[in-house]
Amino acid sequence: MLPRLPFLLVMLLSFTLSLSACSSKYTPPKENATSKQVESHFRLGLDALEKNNLPKAFDELLHAEELNPKRADVIDALAYAWRLRGDLEKSHAYYLRALAIDPAARTWNNYGTLLLTMKKPEEAEEAFRKALEDPRYNRPDFAYINLGDALLMQNRLSDAIAAYRQARLLNPSQEASRLREAAAYREHGNPGFAQAMYETILRDSPANRQALEGLLVLLRNQGDKDGAQQQLQRFIKQTPEPMDRAWAEQALRSMQR
Repeated sequence: MLPRLPFLLVMLLSFTLSLSACSSKYTPPKENATSKQVESHFRLGLDALEKNNLPKAFDELLHAEELNPKRADVIDALAYAWRLRGDLEKSHAYYLRALAIDPAARTWNNYGTLLLTMKKPEEAEEAFRKALEDPRYNRPDFAYINLGDALLMQNRLSDAIAAYRQARLLNPSQEASRLREAAAYREHGNPGFAQAMYETILRDSPANRQALEGLLVLLRNQGDKDGAQQQLQRFIKQTPEPMDRAWAEQALRSMQR
């Protein structure tokens, strides 16, 4: 059977070309090819974004947009790229375009983070709540953490804490929500709660540098130099990361001078 395959392929190709010649309305192959090109450029653009290669990301994503200006995920990615480049107004415009095409929970969440950057916490809160309206959204913990940030920016501490804790309930494996909660206590005049939270995180995750950095601020403010040194020494023994260990060793040497 194998020797016949080339002939069959030639016949199939001839048949397809004949159809195309006979009818100008026969467009599915072209549309399919265009869709594949859009997807290819989109994936390459996302990969470039992950690698922080903005010129490459823009090259690929703008090409994808040119081929299909109605793909919401492409527009969403371009909004994020413009945000990284520092053009918040253009990012804002792209997010609105994406939401007009498809008001997906992911895009509402991304749009909300932009609004936080633009110091618009009330609008950001609305965006995050819209993201959370969709029970199919696969990262509601992200939206709850971001919602907490928006509420905190409005000085609504208790509401922010509730949002952070909801994120923790939904995804206990992430530490971002507890770190945000501890920082909220610290920034709003509850150093005792903040310290307890940081110490809890470090008991669970002894190599968590962010928690240690937050705790060190509190210990230094209290003038507890011995406590700070003990925390650094413990961290140096626990962390598997050479860069984090070097940071802690430098901080410890600075305290011992």
